[in-house]
Amino acid sequence: MMKRRQFLCCLGAAGAGLFTGLAEARPIPEIAQALVHEALQGLDARQLWDAHCHLLGNGDSGSGCELHPSLDQWWRPVEFARKRFILAAAGVQGAGVDAGFVSALHRLGEDFPEGSRWLLFAFERAYTAQGAMDAEHTTFHVPNAYAAAVAQAHPGRFGWVASVHPYREDAVPALAHCLQQGAVAVKWLPSSMAIDPLNARCRPFYELLAARRVPLIVHCGDEHAVPGAEQQAFSNPLRVRAALECGVRVVVAHCASLGEGEDLDARSRRKQPNFALFVRLMQEWPQLMGDVSAITQRNRNPEVLRTLLRRGDWHGRLLHGSDHPLPGLSLLTSYAGLARMGLLAKEDIEPLAQLRRANPLLADLVLKRRLREGESRFDAAVFATARHFSGAA
Repeated sequence: MMKRRQFLCCLGAAGAGLFTGLAEARPIPEIAQALVHEALQGLDARQLWDAHCHLLGNGDSGSGCELHPSLDQWWRPVEFARKRFILAAAGVQGAGVDAGFVSALHRLGEDFPEGSRWLLFAFERAYTAQGAMDAEHTTFHVPNAYAAAVAQAHPGRFGWVASVHPYREDAVPALAHCLQQGAVAVKWLPSSMAIDPLNARCRPFYELLAARRVPLIVHCGDEHAVPGAEQQAFSNPLRVRAALECGVRVVVAHCASLGEGEDLDARSRRKQPNFALFVRLMQEWPQLMGDVSAITQRNRNPEVLRTLLRRGDWHGRLLHGSDHPLPGLSLLTSYAGLARMGLLAKEDIEPLAQLRRANPLLADLVLKRRLREGESRFDAAVFATARHFSGAA
């Protein structure tokens, strides 16, 4: 199965036309209007929070955002292509990356019903095991202060999610400050940031999150879009048990739907699909949740979608998320492929394709509302995500 990093390399080699440019607002195509109307029926817009939305920038506005130098080095073609395709997918063109990213997201949001919001992710740097900041293994950095400022400037459109490395000497005070500034959750990408969720240094962090009822959103499963420290073992879903045991409500990003991890419960430590390990945790821990961002991408096993659609008893613990800006990379998700697997009606392919060209974020939502496994579809509860962040609001 093609890894996302390899896939992005293919995108770079293939050239233009593989992403959805959004330099200008585009109307919803007539062919897709009925699908959009039907998808929004039964959803409470005040509860419709995109629980997995990246905020990116290069610091050109004084935001403090940083990108690794390799992303502008043409002799490192994978990294060079990564930046350009992701920014193009986000609708950022020309100068002004910081402001362009936010304004493009605003444009996409205008097609959603009033009350819909996007939770913007800050993104922490990598740190060493000794607690020192590790610039070499930091693919990109989005400061908490910047994410908070963007959200506070547009409270009707955005909320924000903090990112604090637990190995920092000031980790707990920094987390407390972020919560005071209105962060509704915390995001970790363990493999990229070099965070072992089992490390004892995380316990004071977990205790504060549990006391404040703030969710921890943890990327689990293989990660190739943001290589960073490349510690894939740290993204094993079984490693979040330490947080669960402290009473933290954990959201496993992408439902751990990519790659394999060691079965830490077995003496042999034999590798199992990360999704299977996530399923095990879902059956053990009622406060565990998963977000459904990226699960439709072609590098995922279709059995992930089939299982999630069938498990109606889990739908109240699954959260809608887009993984913006990745929905704008059109080759990541094949509507025709989903139809061939029986997960999407054939007549939905062309309307969704045209909708994606106009608004990939809206197409991502409509796709998830159209997915089916026999008679099973995602319940409206999957898209009522605001309630999961009420303890932090």
